[in-house]
Amino acid sequence: MGSAAAYDMARAAGVESVTLADSDYKRAKEAAKRLNRLTKSDRIEPEKVDASSEKSAYKLMRGHAGCLSAVPYFFNLGLAKAAIKARCHFADLGGNNIVVRKTLELAKKAEKEGVALAPDCGLSPGMASILAGELMRRIGGKADALKIYVGGLPVNPKPPFNYQMVFSVEGLVNEYCEPARVLKKGKIQTIEPLTEFETFEIEGLPALDAFHTSGGTSTLPETFAGKVGECFEKTLRYQGHAQFIRGLYDLGMFSSEKRKINGVEISPRAVTSSLFLEKFGGNDPDLTVMRVEAHKSGKKSLFGKKQESDTVMSFTIVDKFDPKTGMTSMMRTTAWPAAIVVEMLADGTIAKRGAVLQERDVPADAFLQAMDSRGVEIRFEQK
Repeated sequence: MGSAAAYDMARAAGVESVTLADSDYKRAKEAAKRLNRLTKSDRIEPEKVDASSEKSAYKLMRGHAGCLSAVPYFFNLGLAKAAIKARCHFADLGGNNIVVRKTLELAKKAEKEGVALAPDCGLSPGMASILAGELMRRIGGKADALKIYVGGLPVNPKPPFNYQMVFSVEGLVNEYCEPARVLKKGKIQTIEPLTEFETFEIEGLPALDAFHTSGGTSTLPETFAGKVGECFEKTLRYQGHAQFIRGLYDLGMFSSEKRKINGVEISPRAVTSSLFLEKFGGNDPDLTVMRVEAHKSGKKSLFGKKQESDTVMSFTIVDKFDPKTGMTSMMRTTAWPAAIVVEMLADGTIAKRGAVLQERDVPADAFLQAMDSRGVEIRFEQK
């Protein structure tokens, strides 16, 4: 995700240089060389950084207009603190509710330093939140339901798992095992992940399973509490995969509690993460499916008679792997939206400082134009 974001930033007008940092300098150097060749520029410069060290991050961030964290979520709070100190706008790919809220608690300090903090950028949360906010504006500010369905899938699923991992294993495991935050009857509720299954259908694909996972709604429940009756995000998978994951969940294979096995302390979650890396890894072509829907019931006059009339507005994305750049669809739909937000923070398109919420503070029209210019089609419909 970091390399895809650097690629996008290097192509943006007004960007003088992009620093691509990694704990492995050789890896960063090789990636920068490849991306400079791909963008036909020399804007991307490699650096070494220890993401677990605020001091190391602060030294790197000084002199930069903006920073995007594409490392596992548990580093993001420390990186946000370093960004405030360095007076560098900060965004991350987020995904963990607790870390996001702790980051937003730094908002007043960030605003005082003229710094914007934009956690939970990416696909969902991130682009999904931006589109959800835009649907709420178009539908009049109140809705009966705000529904998000999203999944990264292999183009050619292979049994028995029918899945290929397209982002960090830490983020994937967090989605599967942590609670989901939703709105029901306008009130915030926390519910168990891997629940409330439904069938999701979209043209060109077989029927998919949709189910609750953690992190996808981000700050939507707080933003729309009392304005939306039902709000949720559900993950999409080919049928059969989620039942397998639910079995692991029921067995306790996502527990972080360490157990001593043959004298070695290890948690089931660590074992599961390791197996996911082994079994779900792959480089086959992928695709991304996302639909964001706003539902509102109402009445209208037809030939002098009043009848119920429901309004449904939606944004839909079906994006596929790009063989020209070698970038997965998940990279295109996760890293590029995050890069766009950082670019907007840096050039002043987003003037807000302190806490920047995707659904409230990112200008949707400009964002939609930016995604369209990158070849990612986002289709709007109203019924």
